[in-house]
Amino acid sequence: MKPECVSGISRRAIQITMYSNSIQKLISLFSKFPTVGPKTAARFVFYLLKLPREQVEEISMELAHLKEIIKNCVLCFLPFEGEGTMCPICSDKTRDRSTLCVVEKEPDLDSIEKTNKYKGLYFILGGNVSPVRKKETAIRSDALLKRAQDPQVNEIILALNPTTEGEATTLYIERLLKPLNKKVTKLGRGLPVGGELEYADEETLSSALEGRK
Repeated sequence: MKPECVSGISRRAIQITMYSNSIQKLISLFSKFPTVGPKTAARFVFYLLKLPREQVEEISMELAHLKEIIKNCVLCFLPFEGEGTMCPICSDKTRDRSTLCVVEKEPDLDSIEKTNKYKGLYFILGGNVSPVRKKETAIRSDALLKRAQDPQVNEIILALNPTTEGEATTLYIERLLKPLNKKVTKLGRGLPVGGELEYADEETLSSALEGRK
């Protein structure tokens, strides 16, 4: 279906060129955020334009400051702020060091923590395996294998999203860890197929953890 034309120029072209270069550049930058499309990105930009200058400057300063004060934990890769090289979870001596819960991204870890049902340690993969491309995308497989070799780790829980990518990643990690001869479990039923852990309610996640096998 051809876009409606006005004096030989498509409406889409008019919409693209009606913004200034600065606005269009910010829209393009925000569009690179996960799950953010051009329309949502444009809302972000125009929201910022409506804010007082001091609030925009505060946001800008905090973003710049973020890269200076936040670092990744050397064990689980959770971004944290503070002294040392380990995050508060990994440095907590009361945590169960015999279980290692593998998640795809930081919000998944946060969702599991909020259930108050899991007291072990974590590992953030930072990506997943695409069943279409048949290769991994920024997944920390070497670091995971090294972490799983820790003699204290007896069980590795694969808490990955019940999506096509999540299932492919689970199979990949299972093959990766098989030579270690350690107990590898997956979350139990209850999570909706195609959903993501970060959007699951705490009761559903608790049941999935307790029903792992």
